[in-house]
Amino acid sequence: MPKIAEIEYTPNPNAVKFLLKESVAVGFPKSFPSAEIAQNDELAKALFAVGQVVSVFMQDKWLTVTKAEEASWPDLLPKLAAPIRSAPSALGGVPGETAKRDFSQVHDENDEVLKKVRAVLEEAILPALAADGGGLEIVGRHDKQVMIRYMGACNSCPSSLTGTLAAIEGMLQKEIDPELVVISV
Repeated sequence: MPKIAEIEYTPNPNAVKFLLKESVAVGFPKSFPSAEIAQNDELAKALFAVGQVVSVFMQDKWLTVTKAEEASWPDLLPKLAAPIRSAPSALGGVPGETAKRDFSQVHDENDEVLKKVRAVLEEAILPALAADGGGLEIVGRHDKQVMIRYMGACNSCPSSLTGTLAAIEGMLQKEIDPELVVISV
């Protein structure tokens, strides 16, 4: 059962990151932008059932819950703790074991540009986003445009569409191709 080790506030005032003692997602992150999408995941479903939850994002030994604007963290946090504490570990309760990180999927394994984009993101960008309770996935590419989708705390964070997006684009332009444009979808 994942026990809460710590609760961190994120740069997004509507998102909180729960650091856990056991994994809740193995490998590729799990993103639940709505209660309907969460119906097949018991923990995400239970978190939405608390009410005032607008998204859930899970990766390894942490999860981020984004609340409705009008909700209050002091009221919501105790209600969220119960389903998190009672959820089973994604690794079957193997103490100390952490899932292999796999931040993004590249659908076209022959696309060399996407492979390079993924490598830059995994090394320089995704650990920083994960530290703040968020992440992103590569949606695809069209010519010089790389499409990404923010997840977790980054999904509704005001800075994700300004400073963070510009930083990602600048890094990819420097490391891969000065003509690359990054679009958040």
